[in-house]
Amino acid sequence: MNKSWIKKSLVKSGILRVAARYAGRGAAIIMYHSVMDEPERHADSLGNIIHSTEAFRDQVEMIAKHYDPVTLDDVARFLSGEQDLPPRPVVITFDDGYLDNYEVAHPVLERVGVPAAFYVTVGCVDRKQLPWPSHKWPLRNTDERTRAFVLACEYCGKLAGPAQDAFVESLERDLDAKLPDDRQDLMLSWDQIRGLIRAGHIVGSHTVSHPNLAHIAASELNGELNTSKRRLEEELSQPVIHFSYPCPALQPHWSESTMEKSREAGYKTAVTTNGGLVHRHDNPLCLRRIRPTKDVGGLRWNLESVFLGRRV
Repeated sequence: MNKSWIKKSLVKSGILRVAARYAGRGAAIIMYHSVMDEPERHADSLGNIIHSTEAFRDQVEMIAKHYDPVTLDDVARFLSGEQDLPPRPVVITFDDGYLDNYEVAHPVLERVGVPAAFYVTVGCVDRKQLPWPSHKWPLRNTDERTRAFVLACEYCGKLAGPAQDAFVESLERDLDAKLPDDRQDLMLSWDQIRGLIRAGHIVGSHTVSHPNLAHIAASELNGELNTSKRRLEEELSQPVIHFSYPCPALQPHWSESTMEKSREAGYKTAVTTNGGLVHRHDNPLCLRRIRPTKDVGGLRWNLESVFLGRRV
């Protein structure tokens, strides 16, 4: 019997929804990055983190119909015991701060009436430059050069700030490669970020330069956490209390130290890429999230699964 058919039947029957009521209260946080009308246009730069506009719209409509959209502020108050959440709470989040978050995703969210949180890599916004994992240059399709680039990315994840910039620039120079012109302006502007705030969304920090915080020096860790928070607060004229750990391709991407420094910097929540549901007694500085599938049925199955206590 086809597994896909079984999944669809279980979801449609309502059995999973009834069972989830007895599995314990928690919130599902979904992790998006980019939404585009033509994902294939930038697939070589952004890879599989792009969702098509149609797929994203279908998923948001499904969430609004079958679940209870809430905000990160709601989750923070739930974790502190200040409030309860509805039976099937779901939070939509975006990492990095891509231009399409405002131009494509925001109109969908506004039409359906669903709030979201946007984690911004402030150095990329200031310089209108993609986060370093998106610097994927043509390598003439040779296995050796591709492998060399992967290793270079792993190394780059352990750098922060000027050291990271210098390494990327040297790599471009040594490979005689330049990021194509149509990839230079894919980040949000500060005016657009303020527009997201005015629309009722939440904006949080995703560091300054997108390093792996568990692999950089303590001084750099403090700088990434505090400078990004301060920069956001200067531009938005409001407190910034939510954070997202970047660079999960290099594990671990958070640690006891990053949690402690995040708390000292003034963050109330910090999200990871570890899969699963957020429960009331979880540490608010290492919250789990769900990676969305590219189809609405797959995401619905994953949401039903986590509400039953499974990790996906």
